[in-house]
Amino acid sequence: DPSIIAVIGTSCSGAGVPASKIVSDAGYVMISPSNTAPSLTDPDQAWNPGYLRTAHNDKVQGRAMAVYALEELGVTTAAAIHDGDPYTEGLARVFADSFAEMGGDLVAFEAIGKGDTDMHPALMAVSEAGPPEFIYYPIFIAEGAAITTQAREVAGLENVILSGADGIQSPAFIDAAGDAAEGMYVSGPDLGFAGELYQTFLTTYQNNYGTAPTAPFHAHALDATYMILNSIKAVAVQDEDGTIHIGRQALRDSLYATKDFQGITGNLTCNEYGDCADPNIAVSQVTNGEFVPIWSD
Repeated sequence: DPSIIAVIGTSCSGAGVPASKIVSDAGYVMISPSNTAPSLTDPDQAWNPGYLRTAHNDKVQGRAMAVYALEELGVTTAAAIHDGDPYTEGLARVFADSFAEMGGDLVAFEAIGKGDTDMHPALMAVSEAGPPEFIYYPIFIAEGAAITTQAREVAGLENVILSGADGIQSPAFIDAAGDAAEGMYVSGPDLGFAGELYQTFLTTYQNNYGTAPTAPFHAHALDATYMILNSIKAVAVQDEDGTIHIGRQALRDSLYATKDFQGITGNLTCNEYGDCADPNIAVSQVTNGEFVPIWSD
């Protein structure tokens, strides 16, 4: 479609892998506000020209959660569970490797299937391998809620500390997991943004949609949009008849050259493979059915 200038997306890293190839082959640019899998900006894995992101790289998030578990909670043994998705497996692997490198004992690294509802086999494997003091499962809402509600049913895991990531940081997870989620920990982007632009955004969003933003990467999406609009202004050429031309390669080059862009999420500078984020990670604890930030890295 020649009228497409740029793409904001995808939401999930799993979709980002094939979508970034399609977008790249078409000559477009795509900026994701929420893809965090390390592979997507790794030229030896899944990176494609024209792909960028304002979301953090999970190399940052996974290590931050390992630091929190070891230094703040004082645990020495842990397990990780993923579902094979580039996001979940990549983040779980970074956490596992970081935890072990910093002196922790990773007793299990288990996989479940997307759509699974019975988590007892994976949880029993985790218990039999340890049991650990801490389980990190950076997966999505349905499967994350199932693990959360079933973990206490497995011998040896009655007192294990449960934790997830931004894939479950939604009111829908609280609804699905219920009281079982109370007290668990969740890593994700630090949303403690300040500044006039963010306050204007929140007010406008509330007025337009009748609610506050419900997903953690809303500000990252706004920053991605403004980066594209700014680059369009920089490279667009207007004919005498008013026709506007936006060169696809020129737009790509402008975006990759982004430096010191003052966004809601921080001071953004893109590298040659599209990592643009000013990565700040927070850990929240579910308290009275709300995600309450308690620590930032």
